This record gives sequence, structure tokens and C-alpha cells, in this order.
Amino acid sequence: MKIIKILGTGCPNCVSTEKIVTEVVATEKIEAQIIKVTDIQEIMMYDIMSTPAVVIDEIVVVKGRVPSASEIKELLKEEACCSTTEDSCCEPVSENKSDSCCEPKNGCC
Repeated sequence: MKIIKILGTGCPNCVSTEKIVTEVVATEKIEAQIIKVTDIQEIMMYDIMSTPAVVIDEIVVVKGRVPSASEIKELLKEEACCSTTEDSCCEPVSENKSDSCCEPKNGCC
């Protein structure tokens, strides 16, 4: 089961992000737990300076904007790539890369 965290203090964009993620999980029948994180101290632990943000299995995949439903679908399909196992081909995003957690390398993704 995926753990999806929506980081945000309750602004309209944070509410929209939560709604989009919830709808995609329901529509695609994805087994996931959605956790809303509103505590600013906890949000800061993810090195997030602007919300909303989406964290999937402890990897920040979107920050500072509302993602589209199609983007969330794609991010949730990247299960093998975005795993936290030793042989994972992915690394958490940096400020200079796209918001997707997967960067193709070594034939992965």
C-alpha cells in the first residue's frame, strides 16, 4: 500500500491538491493511505518552502503547485521506480529537476 501525504496548511490550493489525489486514488482503485499534514514543523522536515506538496512513500514528487490528475496517475504508476529499496533507480528530486521522482538512468523507468 502506498502512503501519500498532502503537505499544506489548508489554503485553497492545498485543498484542491488533496481532492485531486483522493479522486485519482478512488478512480484508479489504488491501495493507498492519504495523510493530510498541516503542521508547519512537520512540513519543514520535507524541505518544503511552498505548499501544496505531495509526498509518495516518503519521496517529495510535487511541491509548490497543484498537480493535474494525469500527473498524479503517472506518479502513482511509477511504483517500481520510486520504491525505497536498495536497487531503486530513483533519487528524491532536487530544486533543479522536474517534480517527478523518476529520472531515467541505467535503463530504468
